[in-house]
Amino acid sequence: MDFSYSEKVLDLKKKVNTFMEEHVYPNEKVYQDQLNQQKTRWSDIPPIMEELKKKAKKAGLWNLFLPESEYGAGLTNLEYAPVCEIMGRSVIGPEAFNCSAPDTGNMEVLARYGSEKQKKEWLEPLLAGEIRSCFSMTEPDVASSDATNISTSIVRDGDEYVINGTKWWSSGAGDPRCKIAIVMGKTDTSAPRHEQQSMILVPLDTPGVKIKRMLPVFGYDDAPHGHAEIEYNNVRVPVENMLWDEGKGFAIAQGRLGPGRIHHCMRLIGLAERALEDICKRIQVRKAFGKKLSEHEVIQEWIADSRIEIEQARLLTLKAAYMMDTVGNKVAKKEIAMIKVVAPNMALKVLDRAIQVFGAAGVSDDFTLAYHWANARTLRIADGPDEVHRRQIARLEMKNYQ
Repeated sequence: MDFSYSEKVLDLKKKVNTFMEEHVYPNEKVYQDQLNQQKTRWSDIPPIMEELKKKAKKAGLWNLFLPESEYGAGLTNLEYAPVCEIMGRSVIGPEAFNCSAPDTGNMEVLARYGSEKQKKEWLEPLLAGEIRSCFSMTEPDVASSDATNISTSIVRDGDEYVINGTKWWSSGAGDPRCKIAIVMGKTDTSAPRHEQQSMILVPLDTPGVKIKRMLPVFGYDDAPHGHAEIEYNNVRVPVENMLWDEGKGFAIAQGRLGPGRIHHCMRLIGLAERALEDICKRIQVRKAFGKKLSEHEVIQEWIADSRIEIEQARLLTLKAAYMMDTVGNKVAKKEIAMIKVVAPNMALKVLDRAIQVFGAAGVSDDFTLAYHWANARTLRIADGPDEVHRRQIARLEMKNYQ
């Protein structure tokens, strides 16, 4: 395996790094201040975000996640990894480049499985950054770590499908720019277990779609993005809104979640890198018990362990990305599952050490550590909990001896 970067990737890394330094990091506080000044946290988008998006688009740093050169930068998963890592260092970084979840996964679904009409109506404005989207799969009444449990019904009635069910943790649905949901439900409960599910496009202004509430994460509302509980009550959409075909929902989900999972891991590595930088800077200017924090052996151990763990996670991420590019997502599923377990746990360890170094300040909103910790912790559940991934890894490993 060759993980060296091409001239194209090195150039992109340099450009994205420069953009982050000049535009993103200096405006993190501006973004939060603008958000807090709004009448409600769900009414408008902080103006600075649209300014950042215009600058990124002008700089050619746009839709870098899409491997299809027709739509994006034409980067492989391996090439995108270091660029995504840099974006992940900031809460507002990915959106500035139109590379934030869940839009990335939804755009990939539309690019691969959408009809020409669906691409024209929804993919093109998403690619332009004009609208946003959400993904409605998880449900409150079933264990959604097993996607075959979902109970939302999608029933054909003439030239329409009727959708009934309740979804939650539909990330992005609180955003006033969110116009479309990809909803996963069951079209045929008598079909084989993994062919009962389908995915369908539901505009959020369709009668019967009701956002019941926005769900906080460890007390953070993640506005204006947010995570919604949505009720679909006799929602009718045209038959042409079906993605791919009836019974293909589970297959689409597996295709969507592979890149989505590894993108989370790439961003988490960038987040951990920034936390380690915060540690190293902080310990140079703080003293305790007569000497700098940098001189305390326990903190030196934290730094060493953090560097080791970040490098391990990065190498496994690159291996998974390489395999996705060379042998496909299906063959790479064990590596994707492994990094999905490793990266969030690694980031949590590094962030926890940073919070200890910062002391009381570390748990405040004066710094980003507490928010990043909350975000990393949710990623031990989102896109499949650790236990499900470990189960899959064990089964794939045992196959070699059966």
